[in-house]
Amino acid sequence: MRRAERRRAPRSGGRRLGPVAVAAGFLAGAVADAVFADPARFHPVAGYGRAAHTAERLLYADARRAGVGFVAVAVGGPVLVAAALERRLPPPARPVLLAAALWAALGGTSLRAEATVMSRLLTAGDVAGGRARLGHLCGRDPSGLDEPELARAAIESVAENTADAVLGPLVWGALLGLPGVVGYRAANTLDAMVGHRSERYLRFGWAAARLDDVANLLPARLCAVLTAAVAPVVGGSRRESWRTWRRDGDSHPSPNAGQCEAAFAGALGVTLGGTNTYGGEVETRGSLGDGPAPGGADVARAGDLSAAVSAAGVAVGALAAAALAAQPRRRAGRAGRAVGAA
Repeated sequence: MRRAERRRAPRSGGRRLGPVAVAAGFLAGAVADAVFADPARFHPVAGYGRAAHTAERLLYADARRAGVGFVAVAVGGPVLVAAALERRLPPPARPVLLAAALWAALGGTSLRAEATVMSRLLTAGDVAGGRARLGHLCGRDPSGLDEPELARAAIESVAENTADAVLGPLVWGALLGLPGVVGYRAANTLDAMVGHRSERYLRFGWAAARLDDVANLLPARLCAVLTAAVAPVVGGSRRESWRTWRRDGDSHPSPNAGQCEAAFAGALGVTLGGTNTYGGEVETRGSLGDGPAPGGADVARAGDLSAAVSAAGVAVGALAAAALAAQPRRRAGRAGRAVGAA
């Protein structure tokens, strides 16, 4: 009996990935995003979006209950598939799948490329080009925006998406592995699809919007902390970024976007926030920061700041995932020793 128990204990612990393998998967996913960015065609997230649109057509009703069902299917389904894959695949294949999922979920390289393009247009005085390009970063109406307002819109989008497109997948991947990466990206994609407050989605999109808010509570605040930590990379002050975040982070209608934007404003030494127009709807936000209005050059600095925050996030995520992966092995080792002693 004791021999059988000794044989079974290592097998159950051995099914889990070791800390080195988990960290390698994280780093490989980040490197893949840096090298390949987002493919122009056949992106997995775009394929998921098309499938989610099909589910929406089947499940839509102008009611919160229908939206809850839609989220359960469109998020719960991929999470269950990811959990089954993670459990059934042989251990050597799991870091590869984790890396592939992170590559598909991460969008930091494409985000920074857009910031670079916008900065070049604005610093060259091409306001018309900046207006035409803004749709690549956010859904704000660009028709009446001048250079400072275009720069503000770009920087706010870079700040918010540093959490959404980079830290979110890393945080949930560290906590829950492959299902965490897949579930987070699914929730974030659904929010972009149906989470806005249009007449069609006011009730149906409620569940998707609330789920995205909850999923981003930790990534957004990690973004603010890391932004303050790396502020000197763009000539900013750690203290000023931290102070601006703590003072202004809640002066925003979103429980999460304001955290990132306030920290970026303090690190860059500019003022963000104000009045925005989305599809004819006017939204007034609080003022974030104490500096002057941003310009084209500040958009490039925001891209550099996002790169530094992303690199720090990859390091934190890999270390956290490795530490969590090591815990079951330690417990299994103690259990095995106890069985042997018995």
